[in-house]
Amino acid sequence: MASGPLMIIGGAEDKLRKRTILKEFVAAAGGSEARIAVVPTASSLGPEVVEVYDALFRREGAADVVAVRPEHRDDAHDPEVVARVAGATGIFMTGGNQLKLSAIICGTPLGEAIVAARERGAVVAGTSAGASIQSSHMVAFGGPGSTPKQRMTQVAAGLGLVESSVIDQHFDQRNRYGRLLMIVAQSPQLLGIGVDEDTCAVVERVGAHGDEHEVMRVVGRGAVTIMDPSRITTNAFEARRSAPILASGVVLHVLPEGSAFDLTTRTLLPHVAEVDPGEAAEMAEAGQDLREMARDIAAADTSPGTLKRRLARSRGATPRRPPATHPAAQPAAQPAAQPAAQPAAQPAAHPEPTDGATP
Repeated sequence: MASGPLMIIGGAEDKLRKRTILKEFVAAAGGSEARIAVVPTASSLGPEVVEVYDALFRREGAADVVAVRPEHRDDAHDPEVVARVAGATGIFMTGGNQLKLSAIICGTPLGEAIVAARERGAVVAGTSAGASIQSSHMVAFGGPGSTPKQRMTQVAAGLGLVESSVIDQHFDQRNRYGRLLMIVAQSPQLLGIGVDEDTCAVVERVGAHGDEHEVMRVVGRGAVTIMDPSRITTNAFEARRSAPILASGVVLHVLPEGSAFDLTTRTLLPHVAEVDPGEAAEMAEAGQDLREMARDIAAADTSPGTLKRRLARSRGATPRRPPATHPAAQPAAQPAAQPAAQPAAQPAAHPEPTDGATP
């Protein structure tokens, strides 16, 4: 069975307007037959976080939405909790505290069930904290900043859905360049992936068995930043506490919507522009019109006006000609009307008497 896609969302995904990312998630989960398990363990909110996503997913046509909320590692061993994930066609992990999420589900039957769900074809998605936990190594916490500094952040174990990688989220909006650089400088075998808000890295396994590649494409209004430290020169092993870290030779890729990247070979894939079918039909029709006009001009000395009328007829609309304006067709001029005779002037009438006046 083909494995399902991963959807790594940088947080703050659009929930009110186009909902592009959430629509794609529900479609990948089966559309009207989607059975979605929401895992809100990372969130500090109560049942309302599940209610929000329940309403959103059902609005996009999902058949069923259930909550899977372990609050302790013992809960993540509960067969009933694990069964809710085992029967889902889509799993969605919410935002919140990623260290809490990792501490409760990684290395448990529930965590194993999430990994197994992808292998059987389910889509596994996560936003913010739910994005970070999908990598093999996860940002536990840390501060913002563009310069990598020693001990700027801490790392914890993730689910390992994306191997040999570390994922960060809210990337540009919260200026998390420095902390991701610090991690890849200390662990150059890892690929750094930073995802902006309302942006999704969709990872799919492609190719024949034995020669499979993990290919990532970008959806949303932001970008995905890739840091490849394979050839890095760094002093991370000797930099002192909070000192800036040398990071030279890191290959940087900034990938907007429509970009594709091979995570296996760490190479950018050719960009394939998507053309709207309606626009493509209009362009084809315009091209055909131009070719016909060129043939007509080459065949005879045809005026542009004639070609224009012929083109209009071919489209089902006959241009209207203006009415003739020959002098003979105009009605005869009428003599100017004479003013009516005014009656002879009458003598002025006596004024009406006012109160107390005599005539």
